Amino acid sequence: MSALVATLALLLAAIFAVCCVLLAAFIGSLLYMVVLHHRLKERGLAREEMLLATPLPADAQLPHVVVQIPSFNEGPVVRRGAEAAAELDWPRDKLHIQLLDDSTDETADMVCAVAAELRAKGFDVVALQRTDRSGYKGGALHEAMQKTPYDYFAIFDVDYIPPRDFLRTCMRPFFAEPKTAFVQARFDFLNPHENALTEMQMVTLDAHLGIEQATRCWAGHPLPFNGTCGIWQRAAIEAGGGWKGDTVTEDLDLTYRGWVKGWRALFVTSVGVPGELPADTKTWLRQQQRWQDGFRHVSWRMFPEILKSPTITLAAKGAALLHLCMSLNQPVLLVGLTAGVLAGILAPSLVPLLLLLFLVTLAWVLICATTFLRAGHNFIRGGEIPAGQFAVILLRFVGGQVSMLVRSLGVHIKKAFSKPKPVVFDRTPKRGA
Repeated sequence: MSALVATLALLLAAIFAVCCVLLAAFIGSLLYMVVLHHRLKERGLAREEMLLATPLPADAQLPHVVVQIPSFNEGPVVRRGAEAAAELDWPRDKLHIQLLDDSTDETADMVCAVAAELRAKGFDVVALQRTDRSGYKGGALHEAMQKTPYDYFAIFDVDYIPPRDFLRTCMRPFFAEPKTAFVQARFDFLNPHENALTEMQMVTLDAHLGIEQATRCWAGHPLPFNGTCGIWQRAAIEAGGGWKGDTVTEDLDLTYRGWVKGWRALFVTSVGVPGELPADTKTWLRQQQRWQDGFRHVSWRMFPEILKSPTITLAAKGAALLHLCMSLNQPVLLVGLTAGVLAGILAPSLVPLLLLLFLVTLAWVLICATTFLRAGHNFIRGGEIPAGQFAVILLRFVGGQVSMLVRSLGVHIKKAFSKPKPVVFDRTPKRGA
C-alpha cells in the first residue's frame, strides 16, 4: 500500500469515527430526555393541572377565537374537519372558522358547499381559497390572519377532530400566563392499529410527544409547534415575524423565531386530538423526507440567531442547538457509512476496528431508541402493548429508519446531479380513515 493510500484510508477512518461519535451524541440526547422526563414529570404535570384549572371569564368576556383548517386536495376529510370545528364549545358569536383551501381538484367545490351549509346553520364559516399556493401552508395561514382582527388562532390540519371541549380547556393557560405564545395539545390517532406501519408510527409519535415535547416544556427548552392541534396568540406570531412559506416546516420555523424574541409555549399532555396516520409506506416516507428537509432548513437559518442572542442563557442555547442538530442524523450517517466503507476497501487491516466501532455505535443507538420509545409508550398508553409485541414494533422501527436512509440517499444523489429546485410543500394525502 502506498503512503498516499494509507494516509487517505486513515483520514476516512477518522471521518467514520467522528461520525460515530456524533451519532452517539445525537441519539444519546434521547436517553437524556428520558432521564429528565422522570425527574420533571411530577412537577410538570402538577403545573399543567394548575394551568388547565384556571377559571375562564364569563362567556360575555371570552375572546374571539379563529379556527383555521388548511387543506389541499383532501376531499374525503373536509366535511368531517369543518363540522368538528363547528361543534367546538365556545360562544357562537365568538367562534370563527376559516377553511384555508388551496385545492386543485373537486375538494375546492366541497369546501365551498360545506362552508355554505354551516353558514346556513348560523356558524361564521368562510372558505378562503387561493389558486397559486404561494408559501403553501405557511402562506395560507399568513394571508388568512390578515383577514381577521382577532387575537387567538386554533389550527387543525383537516383530518384532526378536536374534542368538543378543546377551546374551553386549552384557552385557560392564556388567562393564567398571558405571555404564552401557543398551547400545543397532544396528537392522538384514528387508525393506530390499521396495519404494522400505523402501529409503528403511534409508538414513535407517542415517544416524540410524551417524552420530547412534554419534557422540553417542563424544562423550559424551546418547544416546537407541531403544526396542528394548537392555539396561537396573534402577538406571538407577529413578534416572530409571522408565518412564512420559504420552508416546508413553517411550524418549527415560527416557533424558533418567536422563541428568540422571548415567547414561550405550553405542551398539554392530557388533551389528545385524534388524526389520521399515513397507512402506506410511500406516503409515510415522503412525509418523513419533508420533515427532515424542513428541519435542516430551519436549523441553518436559526443557528446564527440563537448563538448571537444576548437574552438566551448558555444552557438554553445548548438545548436548542442539540435539538436542531438532530436534523443532521441522516447526513452524518450517510457520510460516516461512505467513509467507513471506503476506508475498509483501501486498508483491509482497518476492517476489524471499523466493524467494532460500528457495532458499538449501533448497540448504543438501539439501547437509546428502545428506552426512548418504551418510555413514551408507557407514559401515553400505560404500557398497553406487551413486551414481545413491542419488540416486533421495534424491528419495524429499525426497518423504517433503514428505508428512510435509503430514500434519503437517493434524494441526495438526485439533487447532486440535477439543477436546484424551489422548495415544494408535499402535503400528506388523507383518506378519511
